[in-house]
Amino acid sequence: MKAMLSQEVGGPETLTLQEMPSPEPGKNQVRIRVHAAGVNFPDTLIIRDLYQVKPPRPFAPGGEIAGEIAAVGAGVTDLKTGDRVIGLVGFGGFATEVVADASRVVKIPDNMPYDEAACFILTYGTSHHALKDRAAIKPGETLLILGAAGGVGVAAIELGKAAGARVIAAVSSEEKAQFCRELGADETLIYSREMADRAAQKDFSNQIKALSGGGGVDVVYDAVGGDYAEPALRAMAWKGRYLVVGFPAGIPRIPLNLTLLKGSQIVGVFWGAHTVQEPQNHIENMGDLFGLYGEGKIKPRISATYPLAQAGEALQLLQDRKVLGKVVVTMD
Repeated sequence: MKAMLSQEVGGPETLTLQEMPSPEPGKNQVRIRVHAAGVNFPDTLIIRDLYQVKPPRPFAPGGEIAGEIAAVGAGVTDLKTGDRVIGLVGFGGFATEVVADASRVVKIPDNMPYDEAACFILTYGTSHHALKDRAAIKPGETLLILGAAGGVGVAAIELGKAAGARVIAAVSSEEKAQFCRELGADETLIYSREMADRAAQKDFSNQIKALSGGGGVDVVYDAVGGDYAEPALRAMAWKGRYLVVGFPAGIPRIPLNLTLLKGSQIVGVFWGAHTVQEPQNHIENMGDLFGLYGEGKIKPRISATYPLAQAGEALQLLQDRKVLGKVVVTMD
């Protein structure tokens, strides 16, 4: 097998393509012949030892894959050789083969291409869990999405619209705003890349309130963090729900008096832990998502595809925040 390996702490440029022995599945595991791997923000962190999981080197990044079962280990009864699947592996996905726990693998519909499948489970799983389970979003409510042109943001736009919400997509450029409008966002808002200034934060908050109709937004989906968080929280409606999804702009400091004044909630969204702690709910959610995919209401938007040997370039594109939708690494 071939794999793009991290052999030293560093950025995407440190990855090297290497030959390795094919891994053998252990008990309750399967070996997957990888056709495509989704590229996600944690992949840029794990190679720098900045992620909560620090695998021993050498290892391949890539936590989300799609492919077919090549071998099954002892104890696996619901998967067989040849099954088309998606899987969450944590790391190891930027390779032609990978071993995964059978419990982290899900069969995919026959009509779902591998490239779309490879960027389906994490982004849509996260956003569906966030909006359905954590925010309990209702038809007619207003949803603000920070970082709306990224992978989870795009999923949140589609799922928000499918839930009957009015969606405001906040992004950093007109190109991204146009992309979000094409996805169905009702309103778009272009924020400054320099939000440390209090005047800029106040202006941002005022723009959000204006687009909400003056009453504020019911749900904030924050996949950005940093200095964007407080002004978004200030623009919330009474009993709003603030979803904490990610921090590419840094971990924010929130004045908690704002939650008191608005009767609001700050709600953590840790989808990976949810799939382990609440596996039955996760299975139900995946059923929801496959149904929405079959109805054409959600569809991964892939803006760039790279071969395995150029996986570092794919990570660099994501790291530079130049991605619209999803980036995929293919093995075929």
